[in-house]
Amino acid sequence: MLEHDASLTATREAYDTAAPTYARLFRDSLRESPLDRAMLSVFAEAVRTAGGGRVADLGCGPGHITAHLADLGLTAFGVDVSPAMIELAQQAYPELQFDVASMAALDIPDGELAGVLSRWSIIHTPPSQLPSITSEFARVLAPGGHLLTGFWASGDASRPTQVFDHAVAPAHRWWPDHLAALLRTSGLTEVARMIREPQPTDRRQFQEVHLLVRKA
Repeated sequence: MLEHDASLTATREAYDTAAPTYARLFRDSLRESPLDRAMLSVFAEAVRTAGGGRVADLGCGPGHITAHLADLGLTAFGVDVSPAMIELAQQAYPELQFDVASMAALDIPDGELAGVLSRWSIIHTPPSQLPSITSEFARVLAPGGHLLTGFWASGDASRPTQVFDHAVAPAHRWWPDHLAALLRTSGLTEVARMIREPQPTDRRQFQEVHLLVRKA
């Protein structure tokens, strides 16, 4: 746990420092990301079809995705490890709930949530600690609940995790089948995946992956 604690502290401090710039750069990012909007819509429909309920946006940053989920008709709230990010989210979207917490230890009862969104929030997790994170996702989900997670893919199947130079904090890419297997071990079954190939104008030439999984 020492590795995770040190990583968590470093990530929190880095995002506290970067929060104003991050909010300015990414608050309108969905406008130019039709595939991201499509996957979020699929996630929202899956949650509603399963009966609805509360949805947590874990690693919510400045809150723009949480607000988008609310616009899609979900009862969404945001969680982030960075107090500075949460402060910006509360200022921008005062009608929504935002809390400071680590997704490794959520103050949420077992089976409380209809949905969990983890959009690029697992990338800063040390590989040895990822199973505990996926187990926490499964713990807070109700039976029939859905998780949508987004991340960058590693380069090949022989390297299930790869470190890359992230602008804010050390980060990891994951081989999609490897992450899907971890989720399956935690009791979350894959429903769908979307892989977006990098575009010539993208700063990072990595595949973007969205995995939609369901708790039995």
